[in-house]
Amino acid sequence: MALNVETISTLERRITVKVPLQPLEAQIKQRLGQISRTAKFAGFRPGKAPIGLVNQHYGDQVRDEVYSGAVEKTFGEAVEENKLRVAGYPNIEHKPFGEAADSFEYTATFEIFPEVTIGDLSKLKIERPTLEVGEADVKKTLDVLVKQRVSFEPVKRAAKKGDRVHVTLKAFLDGNEVESTGDSGIDLVIGEAGRMAEFDDQLSGGKAGSIKKFDITYPADHNPAQLAGKTVSYEVNFVTVSQPKLPEIDAEFAKSLGIEDGDVEKMKAEIAESLKQEVEKRVSAKLKEQVFQALVDSADFEIPRVLLGTEINRMMQTTEQNLKQRGADLSNIKLEPAMFEDQAKRSTKLRLLLGELINTNGLHANADQVRAMVDVFAQSFERPSDVVTWYYADPKRLDEPSALATEENAVAWVLSKAKVTEKKVKFDDLMGNA
Repeated sequence: MALNVETISTLERRITVKVPLQPLEAQIKQRLGQISRTAKFAGFRPGKAPIGLVNQHYGDQVRDEVYSGAVEKTFGEAVEENKLRVAGYPNIEHKPFGEAADSFEYTATFEIFPEVTIGDLSKLKIERPTLEVGEADVKKTLDVLVKQRVSFEPVKRAAKKGDRVHVTLKAFLDGNEVESTGDSGIDLVIGEAGRMAEFDDQLSGGKAGSIKKFDITYPADHNPAQLAGKTVSYEVNFVTVSQPKLPEIDAEFAKSLGIEDGDVEKMKAEIAESLKQEVEKRVSAKLKEQVFQALVDSADFEIPRVLLGTEINRMMQTTEQNLKQRGADLSNIKLEPAMFEDQAKRSTKLRLLLGELINTNGLHANADQVRAMVDVFAQSFERPSDVVTWYYADPKRLDEPSALATEENAVAWVLSKAKVTEKKVKFDDLMGNA
């Protein structure tokens, strides 16, 4: 086997390989012999047809198979001999095998993985959010839980913010009816998010049995665009007005949250513990996010186009699946690769950096760490032991918990090298409630 390696660009290489045919003839002859034992031809019993007839019918196919196998084998030997780390699949070109005489030649063009160098981690600056869950945080969470369990009772007064009104509604655009609730009507809570404040202002003051007619002019940047800059006329018939009634924080409320004996203090303690666990998760996520961004910012290398293209395709497919699940009409949505390029560059670069970091420093998760991650996954299920059994029934199912545990090792390793300072944060800021 003769070969020549060319450097086309920083990451692109081309190998030209010349493969002699003589060593392959024995493989071809052996393969034809195997076929002859079972091949069926008119006028001959199975296995009794002349080898020439077998060659006439199967020779070209067998030669293509053997020569293709030789290409795969010699390419592997070539990249190993030259210590090349191939990224993706090579583009292989050759003349038709049937034209070969004493040898055939092929070229393989491909990209290699870049040299990934991790920056000086001691220079990385990471802020660890710190927060102690207090009584005010428990009270705020309780308030949310109380509001989630609100009920409504009818009143005879005019509607105000926070009330629930049951209405039948019609909407008109340019004199044409464009929306109607029909006789069944709809429940609306005045002041809830998701509607224009001007619309809810018109609902305030309505009484059961009354009808209000009003116009709403939507802003030029309104979504959906069909209403942008348009004036819509509404006719609202108020059927009932109900005021909110919040449950008392008592034994019955505690039982509704799973506290069997109705102990309110025990309920508050469990809420506090849940909040602490959630804070730990959020802090861990914030640290991981900072570590990943710091790694990406600290390294500069070229990303193979083949890896970038693969990541863009993956992102496009995931986005399309998510849109389908949400009921979106994909005929009106055109996804372009350029939409995902920046994100794909970051994720591909990060994956290469993590791979280098993990392999160089031996950070792969051990069996105990993988089991701990599986236990975390299982906690949210009614029968955790069944979930654990399911994961270990098939080694492939452990790929995800193993990858996440290894990722945690990498983050912990970086944090051990970086300059980590603590920063006090507010509960709402950490939880994303601001």
